[in-house]
Amino acid sequence: MTDHLLPLDALHRRRGARMVSFAGYAMPIQFDGIIAEHQWTRSAAGLFDVSHMGQFTLPLGYDSALEALLPGDIVGLAAGALRYSLLLNDNGGIRDDLMVTRRSGIDGAGDLYLVVNGATKSADLDHLHAAGLDVTHRDDLALLALQGPAAVTVLDRLVAGVADLRFLRAAAFTWSGVDLWISRSGYTGEDGFEVSLPAAAVEAFAEALLAQPEVKPVGLGARDSLRLEAGLPLYGHDLTPDTTPVEAGLAFAVSKRRRVDGGFPGAGVILAQLVEGPTRRRVGLAIEGRQPVREGAAVIVDSEVAGLVTSGGFGPALGSPIAMAYVPASAATDGTRVEVEVRGRRLPATVVPMPFFPKSYVRGAAA
Repeated sequence: MTDHLLPLDALHRRRGARMVSFAGYAMPIQFDGIIAEHQWTRSAAGLFDVSHMGQFTLPLGYDSALEALLPGDIVGLAAGALRYSLLLNDNGGIRDDLMVTRRSGIDGAGDLYLVVNGATKSADLDHLHAAGLDVTHRDDLALLALQGPAAVTVLDRLVAGVADLRFLRAAAFTWSGVDLWISRSGYTGEDGFEVSLPAAAVEAFAEALLAQPEVKPVGLGARDSLRLEAGLPLYGHDLTPDTTPVEAGLAFAVSKRRRVDGGFPGAGVILAQLVEGPTRRRVGLAIEGRQPVREGAAVIVDSEVAGLVTSGGFGPALGSPIAMAYVPASAATDGTRVEVEVRGRRLPATVVPMPFFPKSYVRGAAA
């Protein structure tokens, strides 16, 4: 099957990107090299093309119907606020993770705006439609992420006023007559923004960003190493239909009201785990030595295979290999010594808290 092309495909190729197939799209995995792009994002600003993600809109009035599919509080979501949430199955497993925003100032009206994973967007759309939600897939839009400590300076230079946003807040802006929806969010652990805009205008806007000395293009490789250092799970790897939010360390996505009221898929399983604790948990692993471990590597506890690595690699900002894995709850305490099997060798590792690298979100009032 031929990969779909992103609106910035020509730009990526002009800039020498190495392209790979991902979620049905041809996407850049790197430009100057994964480590260089990772470190640039940590020190300046990296520009990521995430237009493969699914952007959905839902008319206001479907708040309760959407909330019935998620464990979070959607009815009480304030205008301009983002909420991380989860589509769940009847066993409490995760169908997808997503962001929900109540928007205003969009075409003179408001809506609920959802961003879902690219590999699951078709299934998500079918699931939402089957539940009776009037969801529109906005495949006419592109999505960019500008991440790093210089992101706010750069973006405010082009779009005055974005510096006033704080983490998980969003608003409508314009640039050269183009409507933008900008949120202070991202999936790297760094301060930054995601910008939704018409696909027809994205190349001009991306070129304007890349003309700034603080900005370089960054590919999928560094996006993965950045989110791993930040301890952020990736759907299809660390999150699956067989993983519950409590096992995954995402219990915060179950709001206080829903913990009392329930009323979401898998509530019986999830609410019981909140009280009794799960039998396994997602943990961070610091690997001794320099050998990275990869997804699927066995985790050994007391000489027995007790779990599997779900994400792993080298942490460029840390200078050492790290991983995430699911292990029995009895082995999930920070400081627990385990081993990870790689090519017949058992590497010593330690359960450590996440994030591995400190996050830099602007949570309070903007400067």
